[in-house]
Order: sequence, then C-alpha cells, then structure tokens
Amino acid sequence: MVGALARLVKVEHSVFALPFAYIGLFVAAGGWPGWRPFLLLTLAMVAMRSFAMAVNRLADLRYDRLNPRTSRRELVTGEVPVRQAWVFAAGCAVVFVGACGGLNPLCLALAPVALVWGAFYSLTKRFTWLCHFVLGSVLGLAPVAGWLAVRPEFALPAILFGCGVTCWTAGFDVLYACQDVEFDRQQGLKSLPARFGIGTALALAAFSHVDAALFYLLAGYAAGLSWIYYAFWAVCSAVLLVEHRLISENDLSRVNVAFFTLNGIVAALLGVGTLLAVFLH
Repeated sequence: MVGALARLVKVEHSVFALPFAYIGLFVAAGGWPGWRPFLLLTLAMVAMRSFAMAVNRLADLRYDRLNPRTSRRELVTGEVPVRQAWVFAAGCAVVFVGACGGLNPLCLALAPVALVWGAFYSLTKRFTWLCHFVLGSVLGLAPVAGWLAVRPEFALPAILFGCGVTCWTAGFDVLYACQDVEFDRQQGLKSLPARFGIGTALALAAFSHVDAALFYLLAGYAAGLSWIYYAFWAVCSAVLLVEHRLISENDLSRVNVAFFTLNGIVAALLGVGTLLAVFLH
C-alpha cells in the first residue's frame, strides 16, 4: 500500500518544488539554517505536495477513468481505494499543519491558506484555461515558505523566486497538457492547448519560461547572490531553451523528457547554484 500511495502522488515529482523551498530557506538564513527548520520545512513540503496531489487524483477520478492515458492510475484500478486516499490526504494535511506549527506562528497561521489553495487548483480545469498558472502559484509558494521558515516576514527575493516558479511551472504544465487536447475538448475541460490549439499553447509556454528566467535573474540580484548563481542561471536558461526545441506542434513524442527530465535538471541546478553562491560568498 505504501508503494501504491507513493505512485499515486508521484513522490518523485517533489524534485520540482523542494529545491526552491531550500533556495528560500538558505538565502533567508544566509547559510546553514539549522537542523530544526531544515527538517520541518522538508516534512511540510512533502506533506503539502502529497496532500495536493492526492486531492487532485480524487477530484479527477471520473475523468481518469475515461482517459486512456490515465486509465492505469492507482485510484482507477482500485490499487488504492478511494477511502484510503481520502484518509491519506487528511493525514498529510495534519502533518503539514503540525510541521508549520513547529516553525513559527506565521507559518502556522498561513498553513490553512496553503492547504485551501493547493486543493483549489484541482477544480480550476473545470472553468478556466488559466489553471496552469494556478498550479504554478501553488508551487510558487515553495521559496516563500522556505524564507518564512527562518525569517517570518515577506521579502522581495522570496517573492521574485515565487513568481519565477509560478511561470516556470505553468510553462511545463502547458507542455504536459498538450497530450490531452482532444480528450479535454470532449469532456469540456479547460486548458491552454484545448482553448487555443497546440501551436499557440507551445508559444505561450515558451513565453512563460522566458518570464521565469527573468524572474530568476531578478531574484538573484535582489538576494545579492554572487556570480556563481548567474553561471548556473545561464545553464538553466539554456536547458529551458532545449526543452522547447524538443517539442513541436506535430511531434509530442518527447514530451515526458521535456516535462520531467529537463525540468528536474533546471530545479536541481538552480538549487545547487544558489547554495554554492550562499556558502561561497
């Protein structure tokens, strides 16, 4: 059951948000923040992401049963019972609130807001093609959360990193949604590809990634990071460019490479670059 739950929430996709939470944490601390905030933040991030993904799978269950691409998911096959998924989601929410409470009062006060926003994303595809940016804003909370974990005040570097993550996530989620254009149209679901077509959606995804790169650049400047960060930023920007060269309107065969592999590299490289810039300053 543990393995099935891990597959249900795609635990490996934590690679997208966790590095940015650490970016906020280490930049705010100006170095090693201590084991307590590091472990509590890690626990909160994993719990929050698992909660949001479980709720998303539950909300989309009736569509996943109809979509050939998703028909083998754990809730559809019964490998994870619906009741068990709800219990798991509730447990993750409790763990998340507890971890936030262990950090500071501001994190605890904001915990319910984060949970509601994370769950709300699962409904947005029913009524707006901006759903990709709502998802992006959920992941965009990661660097802000990392910052607040050690410095309970909102600051420009964290907000700029959050804006970067929002645009970056929205861009690669649009790429992923290109696989389901016909299905989404048949079911009345909203997405950029379904609304505007794959060609326009790919262009808008590229524009989102340009915005993301600019926000990351401004965030490094606002945080006072050294040239090391900018070197890694340049490599990440190049990886994003390669990502968009892999996919075209007539060839989506490499969408999984573009979606998971290359974006995982972007998150890891930007995280490593930030840490080196902080510790070698």
